Amino acid sequence: MPLYEHVLIARQDLSNTQAEGLVEHFSTVLADNGGKVVESEYWGVRALAYKINKNRKGHYAFLRTDAPSAAVQEMERLARLHDDVMRVLTVKVDAHQEGPSIQMQKRDERERGDRGDRRDRGDRGDRGERRDREDRGERREREDRN
Repeated sequence: MPLYEHVLIARQDLSNTQAEGLVEHFSTVLADNGGKVVESEYWGVRALAYKINKNRKGHYAFLRTDAPSAAVQEMERLARLHDDVMRVLTVKVDAHQEGPSIQMQKRDERERGDRGDRRDRGDRGDRGERRDREDRGERREREDRN
């Protein structure tokens, strides 16, 4: 059977348990139509790039599935009809990656606080003021010559 990855975005005013309940609901829809959910992840409430249905945030969920196309079409149809689901994205993949998704890996890094030393970015403590002062001095000399 083909392999798919789905991202669901649900309304922000749902509770976490309701959002995870939506994932379970759509997992059973896939199972009833001959597919199976290999892995599911709840990414939490995240900001949207733009407003969708007057919402600025949404509950994100990620599913890796092994299902026939008819099961995926039925799940997408029901998701579009569901009032709590704002968006659904389905991508057909050749193989599922092992381990957590990129979004979950980023979350783990944030929780560990592994940001490194801010001084590693170079000498930006003066925020470029030194360079600006030097430029102004050169400009003044040029203006004086003219």
